[in-house]
Amino acid sequence: MTGFDDKTAIGKRLRRLSALIDQDARRLYLEAGVNFEQRWFGVLNLLAANEAMTVKELAAELQITHASVSETRRSLEKENIIRSKADATDGRQRLLSLTAKGKRLCEKLQPLWLALEETSDELNDEARNVAAALDRLSAALEKRSLYERAAEKLAKAG
Repeated sequence: MTGFDDKTAIGKRLRRLSALIDQDARRLYLEAGVNFEQRWFGVLNLLAANEAMTVKELAAELQITHASVSETRRSLEKENIIRSKADATDGRQRLLSLTAKGKRLCEKLQPLWLALEETSDELNDEARNVAAALDRLSAALEKRSLYERAAEKLAKAG
């Protein structure tokens, strides 16, 4: 059996980088006096910009699963940062919006989010456009999944 080298262990590397980024972002939030989960950012940022959105709209915009947005919704509701109600046009949908506490939180975090965005741009430049490489990886996986690729190799191996 062969070992995995660093250039082929993509998942391991992405998880490590994600953990490092989340750890440092969490430090910044704590230093700002805010108990904030990084996974909340996308939902809050979109709600701050759009006033109200359905779970389905958020999932599509963030390119994540409906279940993931629903889980985030529950934790944000528990903290009284967002509220949800049945959509007037489609009662099966939940319409999410910021509470007054959520609006104050987003206003407080705007400078931190701007600093993180500028830092991300800087890191992307320093890493010679890693965002484009990740986009290419995403496109390759959409074209043919990791599962399909590995299953084909397993079938050939016997």
